[in-house]
Amino acid sequence: MRDGSVTASVDILVVEDDPDELDMTLRALRTACAGSAVSVARDGFEALLFIFCEGAYSTRDIRATPRLILLDLALPKVDGFEVLRRLKGDPRTSTIPVVILTSSREYRDIAEGYDAGANSYIVKPVDFQLFVGAVQSLGTYWLSLNQPRQ
Repeated sequence: MRDGSVTASVDILVVEDDPDELDMTLRALRTACAGSAVSVARDGFEALLFIFCEGAYSTRDIRATPRLILLDLALPKVDGFEVLRRLKGDPRTSTIPVVILTSSREYRDIAEGYDAGANSYIVKPVDFQLFVGAVQSLGTYWLSLNQPRQ
């Protein structure tokens, strides 16, 4: 797994602002998806810059979209719902699978996430081993089994 902000090809973009939860997510990805190219955005604004190849990410090719985005909802600058709406509202990025990975079990958050175009909504397990299992299942499904639109 390569962890960095600018890569030619990205398998997974993790959008997470909490350093502890980001660390847990990256450790789980190292365990479950070894060899996958992983990039990180630490707030919603950075995620949009990365996805749409703007600002510091202007040298990225927008056609090299992530194969999967793991998106937290409670983000600074631009929240996860807005990131999701912009992503799904643009034909260049609308088919990227987005899994909301959050602590919120609120019905309104789940409904709004799906209404905005989320492909899946997962509440982060508190136990690390359960979390690794959930991330492993995500990686297997979205990176190996799922057939993306060409």
